[in-house]
Order: sequence, then structure tokens, then C-alpha cells
Amino acid sequence: MKKYFAEAVGTMVLVLMGCGVAVSLNCSSDCTGTMVTNAASVVGTAMAFGLAVVAMAYTIGGISGCHINPAITLGCLLTGRMNAKDACGYICGQVVGAFIGSALLALLTSNTGLTGTGANTLQQGVLPMGGLLAEIIFTCVFVLVVLGATSKTNGATNNFAGLAIGLSLVLVHLVCIRYTGTSVNPARSLAPAVFAGGDALSQLWIFIVGPFVGAACAAGIWKAIEPAKENK
Repeated sequence: MKKYFAEAVGTMVLVLMGCGVAVSLNCSSDCTGTMVTNAASVVGTAMAFGLAVVAMAYTIGGISGCHINPAITLGCLLTGRMNAKDACGYICGQVVGAFIGSALLALLTSNTGLTGTGANTLQQGVLPMGGLLAEIIFTCVFVLVVLGATSKTNGATNNFAGLAIGLSLVLVHLVCIRYTGTSVNPARSLAPAVFAGGDALSQLWIFIVGPFVGAACAAGIWKAIEPAKENK
């Protein structure tokens, strides 16, 4: 249960900090088109999500591995790193944590004159298929980095896994925000969408299906290239 609770805490921090910065810098997907032309907001939001992952990786990484993302959990399940029972527990913890983070953010914004929850929506000119493809592609890249950086058969890379994963999330946000606001994390999208409603809720399927399909692709790629023996 400590692992599941750690995942809830980590996901809560990720959603509160990442989506909180998006709202504070007016880079929230709730405001269609705003982030497209505001480079500083895009960079700030990308950094916030990446730094949140780095911080949590070195806080709860030794307890749960710091997935804080159902897509990562699915990738670990499909590569045999965890069993189905733990995967379900992790995902439940992540969803609960995401809702707590969104609730705290909604409480803050309602008392400070700010609006939005950092929910994901398709950006101006992006069609559903384009958004779905973006989420599949960039989740695949992100989860592949996670699987490689944390693998015991991939040399000493796991010593710096938290930093590598956080920086890769920054990179993914920088390129993907223009398309979908960047999810690559179903829990991160689910909770804010419930609070935001509207387009965020009607388009939610993209931010659940896309990351899960991307994670499955990443698991397949990693199984094909993973070293057969542990490297030291």
C-alpha cells in the first residue's frame, strides 16, 4: 500500500505543479490558442512538468519507482517489470492523486481570480486524428526513455534515470504543446478535464487512448532492442 500511496502523492504534485504553472502563465489548454503564440508560457510549462517529475523521482523513486503516469505503468506491465495487481494499484493511486491535485488547483484559482485547470484540449487547427497521433508518438518516445533509463540491463543509466526522464518530459512538452497541450499521461488529463468540462471532457478519449497506445508501442520497441544480459 505504501507504493500505491506514494504514486498518489507523486501524481498529485505533478498535476498541482505542472497544471498550476500552465494556469499561472496563461498556458492552459482551456484557453484555445493562447499557448501557440506565447513562447515563454510554453517553455515555463514544459519546465514545470519536467522539474516536477525530477523532484518526485528523487522523493518516491525508491518506494514505487515514481511512475506517476498510467502510461508508464502500462509500459512496465507489458515488459514484465510488474504484475497486473500492482499495475491496477498504481493506476488507481495515480488517478486519485490527480484528482486531489486538480481539486487543490481549482480551490486556489477560485479564490485568486484565475481560471482553468490546465486541462488538455486540441489546439487551434488540430483535428482529432492529428491530436491522437501526437499523443501516441510522443508518449511512445517518453515511455521508451523511461524503460531504457530504468533498465538494469542498460548499464549505469538508471543512476541518472530521474534526470533523464524529467528532461525528456520537458522536450516532449516543448514539441507537443502546440498540438494537444501535451498529455502523455491519462491521469494528468482525466482529473483536470472533469473539473473543466466542455471540450476538455468531450475530447478526453484522445488523451486516454493515445497515451496507452503509445505506451504499448514503446514496450514493443524496448523488448526488441533491450540488451539480453545485465551490463555493469
